[in-house]
Amino acid sequence: MAHPNCPTCRQFGGCFSSGGERKLMDMKTTKQSKPATQTKSGPQSDRHLQASNGLSKLGPQTRAIHGGEALRHGVNGPVATEIIRTSTFTFSSTEEMKEWAEGKNKAYIYTRYGNPTLSVAERKIAALEGAEAAVVAASGMAAISSSLLAVLKSGDELISTAQLYGGTYRLMRDVFPNMGITVHHVQPDLCGIEKLVSARTRALYVETPTNPTLRLVDIEKAAAFAKKHKLISLIDNTFATPVLQNPIALGYDIVVHSATKGLAGHSDILAGVSVGSAEWMDKVRHLIINLGGSMDPGAAFLLIRGVKTLGVRVQRQCENAMAVATFLEKHPKVERVHYPGLKSHLDHELAKKQMRGFGSMLAFDMKGGLPAARRFCDRVRLFLMAASLGGVESLVILPIYSSHYNMSDEELKRAGVSPGTVRVSMGLEDKEDLIEDLKQALE
Repeated sequence: MAHPNCPTCRQFGGCFSSGGERKLMDMKTTKQSKPATQTKSGPQSDRHLQASNGLSKLGPQTRAIHGGEALRHGVNGPVATEIIRTSTFTFSSTEEMKEWAEGKNKAYIYTRYGNPTLSVAERKIAALEGAEAAVVAASGMAAISSSLLAVLKSGDELISTAQLYGGTYRLMRDVFPNMGITVHHVQPDLCGIEKLVSARTRALYVETPTNPTLRLVDIEKAAAFAKKHKLISLIDNTFATPVLQNPIALGYDIVVHSATKGLAGHSDILAGVSVGSAEWMDKVRHLIINLGGSMDPGAAFLLIRGVKTLGVRVQRQCENAMAVATFLEKHPKVERVHYPGLKSHLDHELAKKQMRGFGSMLAFDMKGGLPAARRFCDRVRLFLMAASLGGVESLVILPIYSSHYNMSDEELKRAGVSPGTVRVSMGLEDKEDLIEDLKQALE
């Protein structure tokens, strides 16, 4: 964890807690191993290698803009990343084709296997997370499912936090049992987790902050538990983004994102990414290739463009979230606000310890339950009523009708979701306008 008095800290910008300004501190990164030189048509050509030299010494926003890009100096060079809109690639000879088949070169052959535009996105996000490698996918669930299946096989057991994105929870509940994979759930505080370990336990999967009630898992504690029991550790970092926390630096093996959300940031693509060691990412890539969850080059271009503004967007979203959470906490029609930036939040102190800001997401429970929550959502004007999160527009949604649909009362209780829970994704609008909209919707 970066120390607030560290003289080498670089700033993404400021988030604000109720006690004053909170700085987004330096992103810790592991030293990147130098990739092996490939053929010029391969995923890591010489020009990309040269552009990556010294990248780990640069600040996070600089890495977000320049990481993974080709050298862009000289006459007539494009500033923007090129979209390589092709399904297949040529070979110069049958000998080169033979070498590819034998694994002796990394030439591009088919976009399901790899594409230069996808490679830029992968290198850029790996640099932001401080990891050796990354693999992009067609959606967040493609990245999550491929990462888990790269680790698990029939007969294995998985320990996971109970509070999860609904799609991930349903994957574990509805799909994994048919594959012979058993899932045990634990609360975000990890209480009783030692009792869940058996000889068949293979991995630990957590989400922090959780969707939708923003509970936190102690990342270092969870990573230490995984190492103690020789488990592969996976974490969903979608809500925090690499701006606010970097789990690789704290001991995690694999980090996943729904890149549809904050990384891309404009609600215009579906995308996912898995990040970790080169060895693990090779396994994940093979799953994505074999299961067909590959990203389109056009989506990769929009993801690259979105990542370049990630820092400034998250800074503004954090500021808006703090203002809105503070307003809602004082409103007589609101029973409870779930936002780690508030001192009333159960995990406020943990958030200050392991995050560089409190995030763009919050939720609140309406007095009056579901009827009151529906009335509120039907009355908003500036906020949009839509699923997803992390975009420039502020959104509201009812989890029981979206991310957490088709769940029993007991499952909703474990997830911390009540019928009156409203989830809010903060955008970039002026906070004064957002608060005025909330006032009229709550009247």
